[in-house]
This record gives sequence, structure tokens and C-alpha cells, in this order.
Amino acid sequence: MLLDQFAIAASLAGLGVALGVLAVRGFVRAYAARKLAQAMWGAGMALGAAAMAIEFLAYVGVVTGALLQGYVFLSAAIVGVLSLGAAGSLHRPRLARGYAAFESVALALVAAVSFTTPMPLSMVVAGIIVGNPPVLLLVLSSIVTVPATVVLLGTAVVSLRRSFRWSHVTMIAGACVLGAGGAFYIASFPVMLYYAEFVGIIMLFVGLMNLSRLGLTSPAPTGVARSE
Repeated sequence: MLLDQFAIAASLAGLGVALGVLAVRGFVRAYAARKLAQAMWGAGMALGAAAMAIEFLAYVGVVTGALLQGYVFLSAAIVGVLSLGAAGSLHRPRLARGYAAFESVALALVAAVSFTTPMPLSMVVAGIIVGNPPVLLLVLSSIVTVPATVVLLGTAVVSLRRSFRWSHVTMIAGACVLGAGGAFYIASFPVMLYYAEFVGIIMLFVGLMNLSRLGLTSPAPTGVARSE
């Protein structure tokens, strides 16, 4: 049993490091290409690494209300921020700006409520964050995650219709994995939720990082996706 616990803790730490490395890679590519969309993908990876770090701390017994507040916010923010990168890749400035404004307000609202709502330590059972946050936060989080999932899937489907690419299929699969990840909360081995999150984020990252290179539309000379 002790060996199993050590293996799970080590794997959570390793997943967090892997996401951190991908975040750095995303930021480096964003700086080199001067593309805001890729910066959003790097930020999504960074948020994923932060969530994985909290999951690791909870598993080894470090549990505080502040950490749980951060985790609830990150659970919604990861998909939301990744979707901003996808929207920026569409080369549709008005659509991207409108969606970015909506998602930014929604994320700010979730952050404000998350960090002002006390989270019961009972959310953590046997080192796993399995408890649900207050209903209000679940509703507010859905305002972020549902449109974000639609944008991620829509972007991938549109690109897939233009040309078949495995990266687009990977992106669709990643969005589906993240969207269905909550089902693992009721599984007999709830730590699998963490692995589902990791796999979903990685699959989205692979698809998103290739999205601008493969192209949804013909490159535009200007647009929200490019930051001078």
C-alpha cells in the first residue's frame, strides 16, 4: 500500500512537471512567433501544472482552504484559457474579441467567487479531491467551461472539415476527455480523474500547437491572433 501511494504521488509530481515543461515550450513558441493564441495555450498548460501541483499537495496531506479555492478556480480556468487560444487561431478578429471579452468576464467572476467562498476540507478524501464545491460555483464554472468546450470542439471540427489532420482529431478527443473527466469522481478509483485531466490537456495541447501551423483559414495579415 505504501509503495502504491508513493507511486501515485510520484506520478502526480511527474505530470505536473510535464505540464510545466509544455507551458514553457508554449511561451517560447509564442514569443518566437509573436502570436497571442500560442501564449494562451502556454498559459493553459501553466494553469494545468498549477492544478496538478495542488492535487499532489492534497495527496501528500497538505490541504488548506486557500488551495482548494485555487483548485476550484483552476478547474474552470484551464479549459477557458485554452479556448481563448483556439478562438484566436480562427483569424476572425471580431469573433475572437467578442469571445475573449465574454470569457474574461466569466473567468473573473468565477475567480472572485472561488476565492471568497470557504471550501470545506472534507472535499479531500484519502488524499483525493473528490468533493463538489458549492452549487453556485458549479453553475458559474459551467458558464466558463461549456462555451469553452464548444469553442474547442467547434474549432477542431471546422479545421477537420477543411482538411483531415490527426492533430484535429487529437484536439477533439482531448476536449471530450476533459468534458467527461468529471465522471471519474464517482469511480472506485477517483485518482483516475487526475490522469484523465492530464491526458485531455496534453491532447488539446498537441492539437492546438499544430492548429496555427496547419491553418484553419488562409493566414490573415492582421488579427487578434497576432500580437506585434
